[in-house]
Amino acid sequence: MRTDEPVSIVPREAQPYQGRRAGLVTRSIASVIDAAVVAVAVLAGYVGVNGIRFLLHPRGFQFSEASPLPSVATALLVLVVYLSIAWATTGRTYGCHVMGLRVVDRRGRRVRPLVALLRAVFAALFPLGLLLCAGGRQHSVQDVVLRTSVIYDWRPGLPH
Repeated sequence: MRTDEPVSIVPREAQPYQGRRAGLVTRSIASVIDAAVVAVAVLAGYVGVNGIRFLLHPRGFQFSEASPLPSVATALLVLVVYLSIAWATTGRTYGCHVMGLRVVDRRGRRVRPLVALLRAVFAALFPLGLLLCAGGRQHSVQDVVLRTSVIYDWRPGLPH
């Protein structure tokens, strides 16, 4: 049985939301997923560095001490790099992909690399700026300052 009706990539339940701005809850869930991705990456880096240290000096090996300030600085750096590369290339991080979100500029296009970097720095250093989304505004501080939006977009590839 064949129909000439085009097949939509967007799930039927999600079609009314396609292209609309995402709210606080969806964006927060995506952010938590991205924070978990970064935590796993930083932990893998720590284990990898200690694995190399073990291979070089197995007899005198001890795990390196993870000091709080360098650990937080490393995590923030990894977060900024992760977010800026993801937003500048596809407009979505893994958390955005899972939640069906995409970061776009005011014309609905992919954000430029400098804007993605500035947005990532905002997100890393001022995560409470996302709370501006509460109350139906649907724009975070970084969205207002950089003229970006986070929209529902389930389509694969780059924004159209």
